Amino acid sequence: MHLLGHGYFASRYHHSAVVHESSMFIFGGYTGDLHSNQNLANKNDLHEFRFTNGQWIEWKFEGRMPVPRSAHGAAVYDKKLWIFAGYDGNARLNDMWCTSLAGNGPGSGSGGSGNQADRGLPEKKSWEEVNQLGERPPTCCNFPVAVARDSMFVFSGQSGAKITNSLYQFHFSERVWTRISTEHILRNAPPPPTRRYGHTMVAYDRHLYVFGGTADSIQSNDLHSFDLDEKMWSVVEPAPNSVVPSGRLFHSAAVIGDAMYIFGGTKDNNTRSLEMYRFQFSSHPKCTLHEDFGRLLENRLVCDIEFLVGQEGIVVPAHMAFVAARSTFLREKILRAREEQEERALFEVEGSCLVENDLNIETANTCAMLSVRLPNVPPEAFQLVLTYIYTDCIDPTDGDVNHKREPGSNQIVLLMMQVYRLSVEFQMRQLEQLTVQYLEAAINHRNVLLALQNASQLKLDSIKEFCLRFIVKECNYNQIVMSKEFETISQPLMVEIIRRRQAPPLRGPMMVGGGSANSFGGAVQDMAALLREVGGPGGDFTDITLMLDGQPVRAHKCILAARCSYFEAMFRSFMPSNNVVNVAIGEMIPSAQAFHTLLRFIYHGSVDMPPEDSLYLFSAPYFYGFANNRLQAACKQNLERNVTTDNVIQVLEAADKIQAVDMKKHALSLIVQQYPRVAKVSRLRQLSRHLLLAILDALADEMARSGGKLRPDISCSSLCGLEGGAGANSGCSNSGASLNGNVALVPSRYYYPVQQAASSGGSSAYSSYYQLEHLANNRD
Repeated sequence: MHLLGHGYFASRYHHSAVVHESSMFIFGGYTGDLHSNQNLANKNDLHEFRFTNGQWIEWKFEGRMPVPRSAHGAAVYDKKLWIFAGYDGNARLNDMWCTSLAGNGPGSGSGGSGNQADRGLPEKKSWEEVNQLGERPPTCCNFPVAVARDSMFVFSGQSGAKITNSLYQFHFSERVWTRISTEHILRNAPPPPTRRYGHTMVAYDRHLYVFGGTADSIQSNDLHSFDLDEKMWSVVEPAPNSVVPSGRLFHSAAVIGDAMYIFGGTKDNNTRSLEMYRFQFSSHPKCTLHEDFGRLLENRLVCDIEFLVGQEGIVVPAHMAFVAARSTFLREKILRAREEQEERALFEVEGSCLVENDLNIETANTCAMLSVRLPNVPPEAFQLVLTYIYTDCIDPTDGDVNHKREPGSNQIVLLMMQVYRLSVEFQMRQLEQLTVQYLEAAINHRNVLLALQNASQLKLDSIKEFCLRFIVKECNYNQIVMSKEFETISQPLMVEIIRRRQAPPLRGPMMVGGGSANSFGGAVQDMAALLREVGGPGGDFTDITLMLDGQPVRAHKCILAARCSYFEAMFRSFMPSNNVVNVAIGEMIPSAQAFHTLLRFIYHGSVDMPPEDSLYLFSAPYFYGFANNRLQAACKQNLERNVTTDNVIQVLEAADKIQAVDMKKHALSLIVQQYPRVAKVSRLRQLSRHLLLAILDALADEMARSGGKLRPDISCSSLCGLEGGAGANSGCSNSGASLNGNVALVPSRYYYPVQQAASSGGSSAYSSYYQLEHLANNRD
């Protein structure tokens, strides 16, 4: 490429590069000859490269400027270039500057060559130092930034002794920093990535993706994602057979379309890499299961039980199905209370003509809300446990609007100790383990004595043991026993502390929990178990019958109302008198298998299904009013990837039943291409007469087109062919039965090594590379 402009500027590294409109902007960096250790210097110059004409332009400024720096962060927002932190050669920084990129840059009025630019009248440019408010990150360098949702995000980086793995958010409009804190929320979630530097971070859809870097002297190749909606980290597992990059740092990453490209970096033994990888994002709508259940608890719709909590009998409405699914103890309490209610109902109406059969008895029972008394349960702690039952999450700081609880306060520690006691009593093992982990992190020098006293009063032996061990640690003991709070504790506890200090240190875990939180099921597993129990001994909590083509399917009103606006509106305004509802999807009645797949999605968010079910359920999100189109996206992907010789007959039958003409034609085409294999499938012999005739017609048409011969099998897998199965061969270039007319060429969460072209045609070379590579794999 022939470059125009003011000539080449000094070579550099640890600079920043961002793109705005049709230009790339290079700021700062470290210049000089590293090998001879001469002319080493940081820079604060800004250079623009215009893609349209290959022109370099150096911007000139007046007034105050950022100090020269390298290893900083740069972002573009609101037509401004924002520079944050970095290293000035002596110290790390955490200042921020911005300058406008709007309008014409220096010398842009004339365009063209460098001489023309010199003759132009450049706009006067200036830097503005940003007055940062809030909790800004520590001084740092070698960190990434990403822009999403009108904010800039910074994660970790080199900060010396202050290095953290915290994620910070800078709100551009208010110019306020916020440290995104999730430590105060109790939930079973993966920890954030370890502290690191030299990594990259990009934004795509509702996630931030962090890759690579040096994490505690180990070069990482893990990919982590942060969900901006859920405020939760997770580890992204690449698809099977991905070519995953090795660990590296100081690489670059960029998002183009629906993929992330990773280039270069430093690998083991300071080896510089010239490799490029493409990571295909998976961008399904989020699962709203917990949100839907939480909204049901908040709205109190179709509640069928009330708990009378505490000595005052505070009324807390809920839903039997949820509570019984999550707690064995509360299930038994509900069953006993219901038996007592039935006995009272029978006694009250005995001899009346109303009670003629079991149906009338059931009607009498449902006239009154079932009540369960819990006199020894603290109401505030019970409300948190109930929130966990529905959402798998507790935020103890979330009190009343005017009574927010401070994270780490004594009030929260005492409240969570009550939650722990209830989790043990209610036999909720996952909540028990999560509460143990929460308390271990929350107990400190300021509150340990208070926690010790309450643990002793509540007879929480494991927490009491943890507090004793914490107090007698060498690094804690003097500070704690010299505090004023130590003077107020009871004499038996004081003696126990002194004697424990004199005894040999105990070994073993500080707090006995009996396993990790992952060892026990959450809401997803418990609701799946509840659905499996329907029709069996544990199906006593069903309260509605769904009639599917004349066949009854028992279910729970509260779960249907939580997940489907269709049922929510029905139960709110048009509750069926006999608790029987005829179900369909529009004018189409799904198969029994597809309907049970739909129920699994409603109850526990599962999107696993055979391809033929996807045809029935594709329009279900619109008809039943789900929170988003996650189920539809799963149906589409399932159809694009999972049609095989084993299930193409079922897909044909489903397509014929729901009159999906395009999919029926595609299934027939695939059967013709793979007929020798499909002919061996036993399901073929069970096809109806008109479908067998349709296959014969398709075979005849193909033979007529090919001169009396069937075409050779040249297809790829998934919808482009029939071998393999899910995602194994989605690099086919044939058009398939994708619902939008295009086959997904690249499976999600998949890494590809990118073949770099020597010419400017690198894009097409890459496209050909991964397609040819996977076609070859298919033939193997």
